[in-house]
This record gives sequence, C-alpha cells and structure tokens, in this order.
Amino acid sequence: MTKRERMLFAFSVVISAALCVPKRACAMHIMEGYLPPAYCIVWGAVCIPFLAAGVIAIRHLVEEKRRSLLILAMAGAFVFVISSLKIPSVTGSCSHMTGTGLAAILFGVPATAILGIIVLIFQAILLAHGGLTTLGANTFSMAIAGPIVSVLLYKLLRKTKLSQNICVFAAAFLGDLFTYCVTSVQLALAYPSPTGGIAASALEFLGVFAPTQLPLAVIEGLLTMVIVIGLQTYAKPELREIGFLKGDA
Repeated sequence: MTKRERMLFAFSVVISAALCVPKRACAMHIMEGYLPPAYCIVWGAVCIPFLAAGVIAIRHLVEEKRRSLLILAMAGAFVFVISSLKIPSVTGSCSHMTGTGLAAILFGVPATAILGIIVLIFQAILLAHGGLTTLGANTFSMAIAGPIVSVLLYKLLRKTKLSQNICVFAAAFLGDLFTYCVTSVQLALAYPSPTGGIAASALEFLGVFAPTQLPLAVIEGLLTMVIVIGLQTYAKPELREIGFLKGDA
C-alpha cells in the first residue's frame, strides 16, 4: 500500500474503534431490563385503570362516533412516527418527541393510553426502542402522565383569551416536557444517588435529557398546532362529533 492508503486505512480503524466503544445512554423510553422487577410490576399496575378506561372510551367511539375513527387512527400513527425518531444528544443520550399531546387534546387521556401502549409494544418488538419489561413505566410517562398535563393545560388555557392554536401549542409542548420529567423521576426512584438520594439522581437525569428535549418539545408543539389547523380546515364534522370545536357537544 502507498503511504496515503496506509493513512486512510489507519484512520478507518480509529473511527471503527471509536464507534465500537460502549457508552452509557439514557433514552426517554426506558430500555429493556433497566428497571428492577418490582418497579416494572408497580408501574404496570398503575397503568391498568387508565387502560381499562381507554378500552371503554374507544368502544364508545366505535359505537357512537364512527366518523372520528379516522382521526383516532391518524393520532395513533402520529404518535408512532414522531416517537420513533430518536435524536442523538451531545450528552450521550437520545431524545425524541412523544406525539401524545394531539391524541390527548382530541380524545382524552384514556384513549391516548391505549394508543400509547400499542405504539410502545410495536417499538419494543420491532425497533428495540424501550422494552417489554419496562412497558408499564414507559406507558405511564409517555401515554398517561404527559397527556394528563396536556389535557389540563389545554382546558385551563381555553378559559382565557388566548387563541386555540396557542393553547394547542402550549399543551403539546408542556406534555412533552413533563413526560421526560416523569421518566427522570422513575429512573431516580430505581437508582437514587448514593450521596444526594432520589432528588439528586432525578436532577442528573433531567440534565441529561434537557439539552435535546427542550427544542424537540418546541418542534412537537408546532407540529401539533399545524395538524390541528389542518383538521379544522378539512375535518370539521369529525371535530364537531368529538366535541373539540368550541360550542359543540
């Protein structure tokens, strides 16, 4: 080999070795086997009432509001696609948007919990994103806790003079941020800091997520707002049927 070819080969070896070095990563979806069994069981048990209510809510949609099923399916697809886009972080972690704010605003928390757990199961099996043992914890943070904040904030802001688009943006934005806050607490409960306890550990995990999650939350808020604007233009009858438009039951 020539000198240039040897240098190129040596450079490729260095790059390959660097990429193969294992790094500690903390994705928003808690990975398979990361939580102790007791925590997996507890978080799964906490999700059961919400999932049961979700089954009832979706059954009522199927029986009474069939025109809205297409929007429900679209909301589920939005959650799957947007939460599958993992963005690498300079902190060694990866972050992603959740997409659950849209479903929560349109259909409520119970239906969103069902959409969320379906998405998380597919991601765990097909994409190795999250895990089956941590399914309860991931469902609670992404498909229950975040949507609760989105719904409450949206209803609160709608009582003010703010425009509906601003309310949608704020609800999706805060719901996304609250999801990673809950995930940080879940991880801190399982792995408290030896010196500072649960609070210090939670702050450490929050510091890992924050650099990439803050801008992603803004993007999710904007995307959710754009989708709602599109639905208001092309799907008014369906939005009236589910009571989303102001003044409609």
